[in-house]
Amino acid sequence: MPTSADLVETREQLIRYFESGAKPRAQWRVGTEYEKVTVSAHDGRAVPYSGPRGVEQILRRMAERYGYEPEDEHGRVIGLKGERAAITIEPGSQIELSGEQCETIHCAHAEFSCHIEQLVEVGREYGAVVLGLGMQPISTIDEIELLPKQRYRIMYPYMARKGRLGQRMMKQTAGVQANLDYGDEADAMRKLRLSMGLVPLVYAMFANSPLCDGRLNGYHSYRGHIWNETDPDRCGTLDFVFRDDASFEDYVDYALDVPMYLLYRNHEYYALTRPPGLTFRQFMARGWRGERATVEDWTGHLTTIFTEVRLKKYVEVRTADSQPPALMLALPALFKGLLYDSDCMAGAWDLVKRWSFEERLALTDAAHKLGLEARAGRVSLRELALEALMIATVGLERQHALNQRGDDESIYLLRLLDQVRNGWTQASLTIERWKGRWNYDVQRLVEGCAYGAEGLL
Repeated sequence: MPTSADLVETREQLIRYFESGAKPRAQWRVGTEYEKVTVSAHDGRAVPYSGPRGVEQILRRMAERYGYEPEDEHGRVIGLKGERAAITIEPGSQIELSGEQCETIHCAHAEFSCHIEQLVEVGREYGAVVLGLGMQPISTIDEIELLPKQRYRIMYPYMARKGRLGQRMMKQTAGVQANLDYGDEADAMRKLRLSMGLVPLVYAMFANSPLCDGRLNGYHSYRGHIWNETDPDRCGTLDFVFRDDASFEDYVDYALDVPMYLLYRNHEYYALTRPPGLTFRQFMARGWRGERATVEDWTGHLTTIFTEVRLKKYVEVRTADSQPPALMLALPALFKGLLYDSDCMAGAWDLVKRWSFEERLALTDAAHKLGLEARAGRVSLRELALEALMIATVGLERQHALNQRGDDESIYLLRLLDQVRNGWTQASLTIERWKGRWNYDVQRLVEGCAYGAEGLL
């Protein structure tokens, strides 16, 4: 039973929750979450969770070989706990590394390099490869096994009722996310506003999901388009964050009125998805079947909000498609450069501050469809993305965090800078190769997009 100290009964308690996430500048860190699709090296189809060559067996072998602690639900291994990081599995068996809170991107690079070497080595033994794509390229959602996790069994049918493509989101897509700290309420809201403002540019730069169901889908970031068609109650860009006086109170009011998916009690999830739905505001006011709202419930509820950028006790940027290994660190590097330097924050905001909310939504849709070729009036998103990258480079150079070779963190933006200067995205390269030298051949696609264990830079 929750104690009185655990209960939440007022909006002020929820505002204090976010206030408690504030940290002094010296304690700011960057966390990165890396989702990756795994496929059969033989035919490019999604590796199932179950079976002798499935993701569960890959996890078991990684635990045996590298000392991870398996985490299970009803006897099935659904994740691995490491000393500083964890490996979790998304609904369609996408493998995610939830990285440690790193002081530098060099730290994140070392962590991710080690993870990929381990995963590639074990995957090879099971005939599985990791692809540097933001979406399963061949298998349809009906062909992809749903992870036997109670939370996902509740969410999956609900997705079909709320949006046209939510089940695709769960089973087929993969992204990379960056988590960044804030100093106080004003700093948090500035970072949330800028990160939301940059959404069209991030989609354009990191577009990497042009293939699904074995064919081109007509988008550079179909993953981004999928999120638009997932659940209007909890996805997209938030208009209030662009107000100068936006506050924690505004975010609390938004989150209070998002319908709840589930409630976790006594190691079991209880579905709250039947119409008309229970919002957290209603749960906090009147409870549910004798249960009362707790801080843990609020924390869990915040994880079911899927906006492009979301607020927890840090700012979580969720926009980018998953990437090849050499580009995975570009997202946290970009936002560390922009958000951890006040001048760079101001410079980046100047790039995107003039758009109306309707223009932001239209530009996001255009970025999904066209990538860097999308235009904001007379200016292409490629031009704006290049300026943002240059500003972030300055921010990282100023922060002067050096690796053993004496390189600052701007090295993690070099490949992305080169791509953007040339007007390429991973999506445009994949489209060109699929129609060209790969000649619509799945085996060539797999070989061309597979992760290797040779390192990231």
